[in-house]
Amino acid sequence: MGKSEQLFERAKKVIPGGVNSPVRAFGSVGMTPRFISRAKGSRIFDVDGNEYIDFIGSWGPMILGHGHPLVLDAVTKAAQEGLSYGAATEREVIMAELICEIVPSIEMVRMVNSGTEAVMSAIRAARGFTGKDKIIKFAGCYHGHSDALLVAAGSGLMTQGIPGSAGVPEGCTKDTLTAVYNDLDSVKQLFEANPNEVAAIIVEPVAANMGVVLPEDGFLQGLRRICDENEALLIFDEVITGFRLALDGAQGYYNVKPDLTTFGKIIGGGMPVGAYGGRKEIMEQVAPLGPVYQAGTLSGNPVAMAAGIAQLTVLKNFPQFYKDLNAKSDRFFEEMHNILNSKGIPHCLNHVGSLGSIFFTTEKVRDYASAQTSHTRKFRMYFKHMIEKGIYIAPSQFEAMFISAAHTEADLATTLEAAGDLIV
Repeated sequence: MGKSEQLFERAKKVIPGGVNSPVRAFGSVGMTPRFISRAKGSRIFDVDGNEYIDFIGSWGPMILGHGHPLVLDAVTKAAQEGLSYGAATEREVIMAELICEIVPSIEMVRMVNSGTEAVMSAIRAARGFTGKDKIIKFAGCYHGHSDALLVAAGSGLMTQGIPGSAGVPEGCTKDTLTAVYNDLDSVKQLFEANPNEVAAIIVEPVAANMGVVLPEDGFLQGLRRICDENEALLIFDEVITGFRLALDGAQGYYNVKPDLTTFGKIIGGGMPVGAYGGRKEIMEQVAPLGPVYQAGTLSGNPVAMAAGIAQLTVLKNFPQFYKDLNAKSDRFFEEMHNILNSKGIPHCLNHVGSLGSIFFTTEKVRDYASAQTSHTRKFRMYFKHMIEKGIYIAPSQFEAMFISAAHTEADLATTLEAAGDLIV
């Protein structure tokens, strides 16, 4: 029995399911989780000494790769000055200024500790600002594990086959309405059925928690128009797409301006952090300035802020960064598609920039229903084959693949070569 297996046996005795987040479990692929000991560049290493090319990147934030020297230097210096103060710091101001400068839709921003907290807080701000209670989300879009949003959610809920969650009172979800991704008519029908009751639409501009599902032409623009017509707010959940597709995120990539935006750990260089921000008149409703309460002792943690400032500064100062990363990623995903085609493996490969996923289905995947047609047994075979070849991808059909600046052409060629040996 290897060290990962031993650790998993120990973990199961003291941690539910042996993991601290369901998405880390390898149950859906019939394997034991790999316990990671360290990471560098495009590689991660497990406790058994195995080396993998990493296409998870802490679920997206490691866009520069693991252990970027400027980020590490910033973290080391900040840690030496103190891990947490529970008081205001200059780094919080610098970070807020950076985000407001980079993302045109954001005039004020509040730091929190996770994407879940950012979304929960943004929805509260939307309800407080509009005076309305209902929100619209999309089936298959995952916005964290707060009670009101565990309705037709993606991510680990799809992987585990859980329709919602036990422990969520019915009253917590009564004001959450569910539409169909890429279907504007489904959104219009909800507004018509709930006149003057909808505070906001929340959407992943690129759905990346049911696998990667791209917005069709006019979909995001249509959501903007519908919100304007109904005096509702548009919230972009950019926990995955923020600073990933472009410097100003999916909203810049698709040229759609939301009222509020949520971010996750990419603004902390992978450390536990999140943020939400938007129009000044909305954010001025947040305490202590306004009546919408939200607080957090660790919000704006000095070490996380240092990491985030370093990472965002690198991204901001190299305008060619996204052009190079997206071009490299386009070539990789196109070649992966060609390889699977040449092997006669039915699939749908969705990608935008450095974000992508493979569905083992004959259907075009454009929403939650079509994502669920993917052949999960074939995915298990694919996953097992790739990890045995030293390629570390998400242990779930319904998660994304992330390419970083640290992935070399040799890394990508090795990955494609492994795919070329695939039999499913």
